[in-house]
Amino acid sequence: MQKELLETNPIVKLSFNFSLKLVQYCEQLENARKFIIMNQLLRDGTSIGANVLEARNPESRADFIHKMKVAAKEADEAQYWLMLCENSESYPDCKELIIKLDEIQKILTKIIASTRRK
Repeated sequence: MQKELLETNPIVKLSFNFSLKLVQYCEQLENARKFIIMNQLLRDGTSIGANVLEARNPESRADFIHKMKVAAKEADEAQYWLMLCENSESYPDCKELIIKLDEIQKILTKIIASTRRK
């Protein structure tokens, strides 16, 4: 990914860095043989950034909002899987990921709301 894109677009940077941390966490889940949740979490969590990046080239304002809403939905799903991990005794600590995901969710909500107002 282009370095300047990460430096100039905060939501791209946050979602990309979240994905990197999530991959590391999912490697821990894989080593612990927690495959089902690992697969779901990895799919949903990395999809956030992919949808945010896709929203950079929308066909219209409505398309931009739609793509950001898809990213927000993926974030909600990732939040669910992280909540399961956080509340299951045999799973590694994921508090840092939950905090980062919460920040991403707040920014996505603001982006969607401000784009609708324009």
